[in-house]
Amino acid sequence: MELSYQVRGMNCDHCVQSVTKTVGALPAVGSVQVDLPTGTVTVTSAAAVPLDDLRAAVDDAGFELIGAAR
Repeated sequence: MELSYQVRGMNCDHCVQSVTKTVGALPAVGSVQVDLPTGTVTVTSAAAVPLDDLRAAVDDAGFELIGAAR
C-alpha cells in the first residue's frame, strides 16, 4: 500500500531525516520517501497506517501533517 501526504514546515535535509525516521518507525511501514520541494511524504506499508498514528509521528518530528497529497 502506498499513500502520499502533505507535510508543512520541512525546509532542509535534517527535516527530511527527522520525518523519515519517525514515520519509518511506525508498525507496518516499509519505506518513507520525502519530496522536500513539494512537502510530499510517501509512505509504503504492508497494511494501513492509522492516520492518527501518522499525524502523531509527524508532530513528534516537529512538523504538521496537513492532509493527503493531491
